[in-house]
Amino acid sequence: MSGVITASEPSWIAPFTGLSPGVFGKLVTALRREGASSPGQGRPWGLPLADRVLLVVAYCRTNLTMRQLAPLFGISKSAADRIIDQLGPLIAFQPRRRFAKDTVLVVDGTLVPTRDHSVAEQSKNYRFSTNHQVVIDADTRLAVVVGEPLPGNRNDCRAWEESGAKAAVGRTLTMADGGCPGTGLLMPHRRTPGEELPGWKREHNRSHKQVRARVEHVFARMKTWKILRDCRLKGDGVRHAMLGIARLHNLALTG
Repeated sequence: MSGVITASEPSWIAPFTGLSPGVFGKLVTALRREGASSPGQGRPWGLPLADRVLLVVAYCRTNLTMRQLAPLFGISKSAADRIIDQLGPLIAFQPRRRFAKDTVLVVDGTLVPTRDHSVAEQSKNYRFSTNHQVVIDADTRLAVVVGEPLPGNRNDCRAWEESGAKAAVGRTLTMADGGCPGTGLLMPHRRTPGEELPGWKREHNRSHKQVRARVEHVFARMKTWKILRDCRLKGDGVRHAMLGIARLHNLALTG
């Protein structure tokens, strides 16, 4: 059975990946350099590496089921499932290890609705979700750290440390919203009952809000990959999905 979608036809790439053909080619080259094209054990893949990468990214972008996605590439449902299991973890981005002295970071948590209830809990959106702490560079808007997923009922104060995000950024100046007291994060000035904030504090809060909003813009861009709106993957699948989307977001942003 021949497929409908192929990476050899550039017109399919942007609608199904959110990446330009040139950026998609860079991703395929990087994965080939990282060993994704090695055959390993068992039968060789029926699709070339570029088509397999296109299948995985299209899955993340559209959140189609295996029964819907496999015929588009001319393969079986089980083959599509194996491709996603093999390539999904390889697309995950590597967190930044070092930061320049003047770097400013922004952190916030986002909820990913998740079908696997063993890693999720009901959260404020009334769905079983996982909490992901995402740290971005305030200047470039690139994701630099993504914490381990936690149950969705975990508040951001605890999740900041328990996810490993705090340890990953070290002492780098990191901004957050007002819901993280006692964490060492840079928060807006808080008003006590009956107090009126002086003008300089109000000005600080205004600039803080403008910079911190950049992480919300990043979440909006990342969730154009619809797998983050309803993740059906089990176990570590939601973690690999978030890490993969972080890499795709960075690639789309840098071109």
